[in-house]
Amino acid sequence: MPAAHGDHLLRGPEIRPDPSDNRSGTAQTRHSVACTPALARVPTRLRHGKEPTIATAVLFDVDGTLVDSNYLHVHAWRRAFHELERPVDSWRVHRALGKGSGKLLSTLLGDEDAERVGDEVKDLHSRFYLETAGLLRPFDHAPELIRALTAKGVRVVLATSAGPDELDQLRRVLDVDDVVEDIVAGHDVEATKPDPEPVLVALEKAGTSPEDTLFVGDAVWDVRAATKAGVRTIGVLSGGVSAAELTEAGAIATYDDVAALLADLEKSPLAELFS
Repeated sequence: MPAAHGDHLLRGPEIRPDPSDNRSGTAQTRHSVACTPALARVPTRLRHGKEPTIATAVLFDVDGTLVDSNYLHVHAWRRAFHELERPVDSWRVHRALGKGSGKLLSTLLGDEDAERVGDEVKDLHSRFYLETAGLLRPFDHAPELIRALTAKGVRVVLATSAGPDELDQLRRVLDVDDVVEDIVAGHDVEATKPDPEPVLVALEKAGTSPEDTLFVGDAVWDVRAATKAGVRTIGVLSGGVSAAELTEAGAIATYDDVAALLADLEKSPLAELFS
C-alpha cells in the first residue's frame, strides 16, 4: 500500500449540526445530522495556542457502503443454505449482513448447526458469490469520495470481512489502491463486527486516534463496532438499513449514499477532518 500521507493542520468545525435540522431534498441528497457532544466539542489540543500538526482518517466499510454487493451476498448465502437443505428467508440473511461470516451463521443457523456445517456453507457462499462478480460495481462517486478525502490529506483505510478472493474483486471494482492507506480484511482479525477489533486494527493501520477518525458504514453492526472502539460513525442507506436504525445504533449522521456524502462534503461531519 502507499506510504502514509503527510500530516496537516486541523481546525475545529465552524458549522455545528442543528438537531432540529431535518432538511430533505432528492433521494440523492437527503441526509440527517444528529448533534452529539463529541461532534460539538472544541478539541483540547486547539485551546493552547499554536495548532499542532495531527493526522486524521476515515475508515470505510466496503460491502454495501462503497460497493453495491449486499444483495449479491444475500443471494449467494441463500443458495448455499438451499444446497445444504437449510432454507433461510432472504430478509433474515439481509438483516445479518455486516457481521462476520461466523457470527452470521450462528445468527441464522444456531451455534451447533453453524459449527457442524459452517465451513461448507462458507465455501459454497464464496463460490456462488464469485459467480456473480461481474455484477459488482462501485456506488456512484465512491472512488471520487475516497480520492477527494486523500487529496485533502485525510488517510483512508478500508475495513471489510471479505476473504482473499472476494477482496480481490472489491479492490478491482473500486480501483483506489493507489490512494488508500491500507486495508483490513477478514484474515487480519480474530473477532468480527460487531466486535470492535476490525475498527481497532483499522485505527492502528491509519495511525490516528479515535477522536480524529470517522467511520462510514451501512450496517448497524458497523455503527456498534465503531462505537465500541470510540469512533463516530456516518451511516449510509445504500446497504438497505434505515436511517432510524443507524441513528438509534449511534450514527451521528446518515446519508442516502456516498454520492450524497460527497455532494455535502464541505458541510458534513467529515469536514472537521480537513477544515
